[in-house]
Amino acid sequence: MPTYELSLILRQMPRPELISVLKRTATAIFDKGGVIRKLDNLGTKPLPFKTSVHGLVHRTGSYFVVKFDTPPATVEDLEEEYGRDVDIIRKRIYKADAALQEPVSCTLHEEMLPPAYRKDVQKMLATAARNKKKGFQYNTGLDYYPFQK
Repeated sequence: MPTYELSLILRQMPRPELISVLKRTATAIFDKGGVIRKLDNLGTKPLPFKTSVHGLVHRTGSYFVVKFDTPPATVEDLEEEYGRDVDIIRKRIYKADAALQEPVSCTLHEEMLPPAYRKDVQKMLATAARNKKKGFQYNTGLDYYPFQK
């Protein structure tokens, strides 16, 4: 089953109602034979522009991203079902790119090393050294600064 990303903007509502809407969206995925991999809450933010959906004007919304696996034939059914939900302001389903999904490797051995020997710390130090600004040099040949400071 391919992996999809569902980006949701839900209308602003109290937390218990928000939980029930998320359960409804998750149940729809489960009913179609899907598996939820990850659910991210991006917070409640003002919308970039006021949006009118289901006869109501919305100015703020709660943003969520759901990563899930489901058969490709069920994606249109999910979009149709989410389109009828009055609590969802905007929804988009994207197919996740398999090339962007990195294989997860265990880095415990590297994390147990002292900081000076870790590759990520050495990389940060090299970046800092490369971006280091040079101090001002007077280049007057005098041992002192001739102007008052």
